[in-house]
Amino acid sequence: MNSPLVSHVQQLKQQLRSLRSNLSDAHATRLHRSISWLNCASEQEDNLDLKLISLWISFNACFAVDEGSCESLAERNAFQSFIKKIVEHDSKEDIYASLWQTYSGPVKALIKNPYVFHGFWSAKRLNKQDESWRVNFDQSSVAALNSLSRKQVPDLLSIVLDRLFVLRNQLLHGGATYQSQVNRQQVKDGGKLLGALLPIIISIMLDAPEENWGEIYYPVL
Repeated sequence: MNSPLVSHVQQLKQQLRSLRSNLSDAHATRLHRSISWLNCASEQEDNLDLKLISLWISFNACFAVDEGSCESLAERNAFQSFIKKIVEHDSKEDIYASLWQTYSGPVKALIKNPYVFHGFWSAKRLNKQDESWRVNFDQSSVAALNSLSRKQVPDLLSIVLDRLFVLRNQLLHGGATYQSQVNRQQVKDGGKLLGALLPIIISIMLDAPEENWGEIYYPVL
């Protein structure tokens, strides 16, 4: 059975072709790269780790910009700026519908999972018995759930993607065993969420060529 992403990929490819003349070369390249990795993710339904990694690369292609600074700083700055822009252009509120109506279960599971909370690992690296992270974790979780119920999409999306960023780091920085049973649930939930959000995000970006999405890393030369 085909991945649910397959139909999204085909639709986005067609949308990109039909709108190509309205897009700058940089914007078209950015979205072409993102769709290509979304397609890669669609071929990894039986491999949760590779699916999530491919989805994050697709997402990274959407928001990464060349700010002339170190890549880690540029990535974090671009991350927050991108969330604000993408929500502003989501006139149909598709992101909220996805997070609240379709995938509220994985959203809540990810929010309540301490193993994808940055503060948890910061504390445990210094002292495995340190429980000081719980205060910030509880506050962040309550804020996310309130944002979910109150339709505060930028705040909710920021917290959700921050959790996914931690999960992404675990995989890409060698902090997790390949196909480990220890982290299966968060990897599965993360793949569901990114797989749902990315087609929406790419479609929004295709329909907003007038927005300044920034200069891409590694342009075609």
